[in-house]
Amino acid sequence: MNRRKFLKAGSLAGLGISVAGVVSFKEPGAEAELSRKPGQENEHSAAMDFSLNEMTVDALQKKMASGELSSRQITDLYLKRIAAIDKNGPKLNAVIELNPDALLIAESLDKERKAGKLRGPLHGIPVLIKDNINTGDKMMTTAGATALMGNIAFKDAFIITQLRAAGAVILGKTNLSEWANFRSTRSVSGWSSRGGQTRSPYILERNTSGSSAGSGAAVASNLCALAIGSETDGSIVSPSSVNGIVGIKPTVGLLSRGGIIPISVTQDTAGPMARTVKDAAILLGALTGVDDHDPTTAESKGRSQNDYTLSLNTGALKGKRIGIEASFLKGHEGVVALYKDAIESIKKQGATVIELELLKNLSGTGNAQFTVLKYEFKDGVNQYLSSANAKVKTLADVIAFNKQHESSAMPWFKQEILESSQALGGLNEKEYTDALKKSLGSRKIIDDMMAQNSLDAFCGVTNGPAWCIDMVNGDYDTGFSFSSPAATAGYPHITVPMGAVHGLPIGFSFIAGAYKEAEIIGMAYAFEQATLKRTAPQFLRSLVLLH
Repeated sequence: MNRRKFLKAGSLAGLGISVAGVVSFKEPGAEAELSRKPGQENEHSAAMDFSLNEMTVDALQKKMASGELSSRQITDLYLKRIAAIDKNGPKLNAVIELNPDALLIAESLDKERKAGKLRGPLHGIPVLIKDNINTGDKMMTTAGATALMGNIAFKDAFIITQLRAAGAVILGKTNLSEWANFRSTRSVSGWSSRGGQTRSPYILERNTSGSSAGSGAAVASNLCALAIGSETDGSIVSPSSVNGIVGIKPTVGLLSRGGIIPISVTQDTAGPMARTVKDAAILLGALTGVDDHDPTTAESKGRSQNDYTLSLNTGALKGKRIGIEASFLKGHEGVVALYKDAIESIKKQGATVIELELLKNLSGTGNAQFTVLKYEFKDGVNQYLSSANAKVKTLADVIAFNKQHESSAMPWFKQEILESSQALGGLNEKEYTDALKKSLGSRKIIDDMMAQNSLDAFCGVTNGPAWCIDMVNGDYDTGFSFSSPAATAGYPHITVPMGAVHGLPIGFSFIAGAYKEAEIIGMAYAFEQATLKRTAPQFLRSLVLLH
């Protein structure tokens, strides 16, 4: 969850439950000098020297099809990469646990390939999973909380069942903001009591954003081919933006939430995080499906797709009408310059641009949204823990555990959000039902603005540059955030790299109405292919501005 947005809005805090071939590279601008400590040169070159760097799903499949590499060899390369980059070297701290059976899974998929059985484009492809999503194997599912240590799920989450059926290799679990950043008003995104602090692969002193911090950093750093994140408000798109990757937050109901540690039944969804739009589209299609244990997925029947790559079209922006968030035309000059360039790009591709103020029209829903999330968090966590393989069985148990283990569970910030959620009643409370009605009013606002202006999508700056890691004061605002409209409405949102400010990536967002994934994926692909703004991380320690 992007906690900073609620603070900016005067409420409390936000949250989250992320081309064929190799993309282009660009060198950091001359306007900044990136400092290295003695000996970092070797560390840096080792980080950049990786045979699978920026490898797409298509490219990996070609190597397996030709016999140049097997899935086992690819999996082993990623495991060695994690050891070299994540646990040593730059020490990103993106991966919280490795799957001890990853190589065995890869070997079995290699045998299937040799026997002529191919499950699809994900056959043999290593994927990392956010540590709030159940995997029915030897790994734990903890939401980054020491209170949930030992929670080995009895079975896979529904989307993991789908992923295994598609032939993916479950490589491991990624670190996250503890409880998906729904614990404290002064939290630090990317920190958990179990996993510690995840760091930006671009500038190590910078934050990877929350809550799918580990998934974002892992994909950006080529620790995996793909990753799955989850979002309540900003937790796929924000870490995707600051890590220079593509992230898709689907319509709520497109992907099942069964087996995912929840915040909000109204807003939660998992989603793909990848280095290209095509790879994200491949992963999204593999995860869809109706789940009887998540009634909301019934709404996706007849509206979902198994192959979103069919929407990839470099001409997808031609003739489209795009609502541009006008408030982002002011602010940090570096971000505004990138934004204006992105707008010019979509114009050149044949889109008509209309300046609008969507955020201003939605400004009154922030307090209601937070009220809804607190009520639903208490209810959802209690339901999850009641049948989980964890020692704590209720939210009250979690709060008590944290107090008993304060030095390790809460060394930097406390648990005000857990406690204020626990103090609330059930989902039949009038305060909750009134807040839910107001929060869901965002759907009508978005739908009406789109209809009145004949829009195909809204676009905006996903969020500002990565902020510095500050364990004392917590996260701070960087002036841009576009996650809330799609989050509160439950609508789809995709972010694509649009450039960097002083070496820090910035994303460009496309959002639209319910189950419009195919449309915004097509538009995002057209933008990506016309601009090719993804740059590989440099794993540099700090940013020193020149005067």
